[in-house]
Amino acid sequence: MKALVYTDVQALSYEETRDPTPQPGEALIRVECVGICGSDMHAYLGHDNRRPAPLILGHEAAGTIVDGPRAGERVTINPLVNCGACPACVSGRENLCPTRQIISMPPREGAFAELVRIPEANLVAVPDDVSLAKAALAEPIAVGWHAARLGVEALHPSEPRQALMIGGGAIGVAAALSLQAMDFEEVVIVERNDIRREYLAATCGMRVAKEVQGEFPVVVDAVGFAATRVAASAAAKPGGVVLHIGLGEDTGGLDVRRMTLQEITFIGTYTYTAQDFRDTAAAMFEGRLGALDWVESRPLSDGAHAFEDILAGRVAAPKIILKPDA
Repeated sequence: MKALVYTDVQALSYEETRDPTPQPGEALIRVECVGICGSDMHAYLGHDNRRPAPLILGHEAAGTIVDGPRAGERVTINPLVNCGACPACVSGRENLCPTRQIISMPPREGAFAELVRIPEANLVAVPDDVSLAKAALAEPIAVGWHAARLGVEALHPSEPRQALMIGGGAIGVAAALSLQAMDFEEVVIVERNDIRREYLAATCGMRVAKEVQGEFPVVVDAVGFAATRVAASAAAKPGGVVLHIGLGEDTGGLDVRRMTLQEITFIGTYTYTAQDFRDTAAAMFEGRLGALDWVESRPLSDGAHAFEDILAGRVAAPKIILKPDA
């Protein structure tokens, strides 16, 4: 098969590689659409030692089952593989499984390829009237859905349903749309990149600003740098909630004194549970998360240029979807 292989820091090669061999209980999927995630960018820049080169990246995928009784079925992939037996898995918190794996991280190759293997339990059927490009958004949107759900659960019932989203990338947009689907009356997105801010203002149906202004009951940091944590700490209302999704850098930025004195809840939120993924897919397929048209599609063979454009800030859409060449 052909695959886009991460070979070194800021180096990707479109080349012939071995087909994956499914293990018992796994399915082989012909990848039709796969998104570029921020974590793929971190690996590409050499900032993720969990993803050493050479490696096939990519975990936001949808496609068709190749063989077996479900051959030809259109599916979206939950890329988070867990043991199913530990206390976290048994309690429905599979994202906290101590032995969890994810495609695009050894020992599992990713989906920037024509084929990928994945446990059958990780597949969600896609209705015929939903494009696989939209279905591939289930994974990043599930990250935002999980964060939004945790925020709703933590928010005091007396607080108005208003939120500030720091970061207008795919995860920020996903969390904003998820909060709207959970009956938030106002969600403001802060995005510093001019071309992306203009794009979002024209497509997402929410207020988009360049700077953080005011205080909100829920603040989501979908970037995760020290500077954005400073902004999130300052923007949370007393008694409010800060949801931290971004993994930009490890330390700095939180105003712990203010958060303590004002009883601001801080929640680190990572990936999603299996139920979150299924709920996200259902919300997408029912149209509760909007048109999902904030993507740009490119051939997988042009993936290296897509990474270069994202790094240079030349991409307006929050998400680039790569499609294996026909």
